[in-house]
Amino acid sequence: MSEVLVLIDAPGGKVTKPSLELLTIARRIGEPSAVVFGAEVPAQLAEYGAEKIYQLDDAVYDEYLVAPKAEALSQLVADKSPAAVLVPSSSEGKEIAARVALKASSGLITDAVDVTVDGDAITTTQSVFAGNFSVEAKVTNGAPVIAVKPNSTTPEAVTGAGAVEAVSVAVSDAAKGAKVVSSEPRQSTGRPELTEAAIVVSGGRGTGGDFSEVEALADVLGAAVGASRAAVDSGWKPHTFQVGQTGKVVSPQLYIANGISGAIQHRAGMQTSKTIVAVNKDEEAPIFELVDFGVVGDLKTVLPQAVEEITKRKG
Repeated sequence: MSEVLVLIDAPGGKVTKPSLELLTIARRIGEPSAVVFGAEVPAQLAEYGAEKIYQLDDAVYDEYLVAPKAEALSQLVADKSPAAVLVPSSSEGKEIAARVALKASSGLITDAVDVTVDGDAITTTQSVFAGNFSVEAKVTNGAPVIAVKPNSTTPEAVTGAGAVEAVSVAVSDAAKGAKVVSSEPRQSTGRPELTEAAIVVSGGRGTGGDFSEVEALADVLGAAVGASRAAVDSGWKPHTFQVGQTGKVVSPQLYIANGISGAIQHRAGMQTSKTIVAVNKDEEAPIFELVDFGVVGDLKTVLPQAVEEITKRKG
């Protein structure tokens, strides 16, 4: 069975959910081989089907931007001749994917939401035009390099051999053009990561910039906090909170939209949620066309009542 290289995102040694999804998808194609940058090899990789784990432990991957990682992954592609290369569809992942595809003279597909295999043919599905259409694509030259969006599948635990192989690559001087001179870890909120959360509570223009009610509801539910593009553009929340076509795509069990009109840009990022609830003062808001449950009212009145009732029932 052909090898499939999977680029793993594991900050602090903890594998992200999108990376576990990639290992699950890789098993459809062949034998998953995880590619890990850093000194730690998480046990989760073998637990989710990694037959091999290529470990690249060198300070150069932290000291410089994505070019050294792309160069190392390109060398692995040349040495292993994989059936495909899967990477997370993050900003860094897509840049690495583009560089690898160029170096390997292979086709590149970004923002895939599904990957299927029929014989030797690998077909990807992409959601386009704000989620209104789906297109299928195949790479016709070289091993396909595919960037897969988070929440494209459910991670499935299947024990793999997890054989670790240390890999050393001589990174060229050309890849060291952009050096990281300082970094500051993001402060932890204690809430789950937006793309991995089972419950997401988002706020939009209707918050008026005050997310306290949204955050209070999120905390009582153990949820992540999201924001619409309007809220992010207004400077109320950083871009990392944005849910939508130009932000993060989420697919939680429960999505609660508060003071969000439901513009198509936002809907593209959350419409696959299992259950959708909206709170909005405007009964004509487009978001109500999409929801399972809608509340017409002021979020500053509705949400505190919800928090009070949930707290009471939890107690």
